[in-house]
Amino acid sequence: MAENTALEFEGDEVELVVDSEMAGGRLDATLAKAHTVLSRNRIKDLILSGAVTIDGQTVSEPKYRLNAGETIILLAPPPEDAEPHPENIPLDILYEDDQLIVVNKPVGMVVHPAPGSPNGTLVNALLYHCGDSLVGIGGVKRPGIVHRLDRDTSGVMVAAKTETAHRHLSEQFADHGRTGPLHRAYIAFVWGSTETGKGSIDAPLGRDQNNRLKQAVRKDGREAITHYFVEQRFGDAGWDITRVQCHLETGRTHQIRVHMAHIGHPLVADAVYASGYATKINKLPPDVVGPIQSLGRQALHAAELGFEHPVTQEEMFFEAPLPPDLQALQDALEGYNKAFAR
Repeated sequence: MAENTALEFEGDEVELVVDSEMAGGRLDATLAKAHTVLSRNRIKDLILSGAVTIDGQTVSEPKYRLNAGETIILLAPPPEDAEPHPENIPLDILYEDDQLIVVNKPVGMVVHPAPGSPNGTLVNALLYHCGDSLVGIGGVKRPGIVHRLDRDTSGVMVAAKTETAHRHLSEQFADHGRTGPLHRAYIAFVWGSTETGKGSIDAPLGRDQNNRLKQAVRKDGREAITHYFVEQRFGDAGWDITRVQCHLETGRTHQIRVHMAHIGHPLVADAVYASGYATKINKLPPDVVGPIQSLGRQALHAAELGFEHPVTQEEMFFEAPLPPDLQALQDALEGYNKAFAR
């Protein structure tokens, strides 16, 4: 077996001799640079599972600092059968090729199986649609998944169908568009009227100390940055609802929901972060009340997604129209503005 061989697929054994340039580097980072397929997170998982030896001794510390002359051997196990089972669930497919699939996720669909949601997820649907080609890609429990949307957030998602695509897309999402072509835009309907037409929210997020199901702005939280700008304003002197477009510079759980609530403009119908605004609905005209009461979820939609194709390097762009429930709210709000010529 040749030294410094690049890994082409899981199941290969790879031997890497540490040279002077690699010396002092981290084990996980060095292996990630040497391989053309597996993501750094996947390599980290393999190291932790005992799949890596250095000079014949198992090393399970991803941060291990390498020394010149050491011989690393990585034996990646063959892809495991995914724990989730294929389910014949219809998908709204926006695009598909042999590397990836782009879908418009409906409201109410969980992305991957989790406690309380073992079935009916996007992963179950993808496993049925893609067949064996998806099994094991990116790991067992979340095959193909490179990013998530909340259960009750609708919109555009991309999933990987190969390890090459998974690695490439994962790196783009990790970069959050800072240096690459990744683009994500969300449409949100929020309570109130923002003071300015655009703004940025830079507030670290972490788990709420009083409610483990919620996130909160915390000084010791992880960096979180959201940019927003106003698309439309609705209402009159008695009430205001604003449609904003949000762009994420980081990707934290519930980020848009928490950040907009933090600046005093929580999402309409958000039962978790806008509970204090429940009585505000009493000030709204009947034609607007109905669509809001019918939502049953936060008024948030992943409207746009752009990224670089992992093989062709083509910049791709996809849009998902507002789902029926948010379109009904949009129509009612526009109807009110038009009637009163705001």
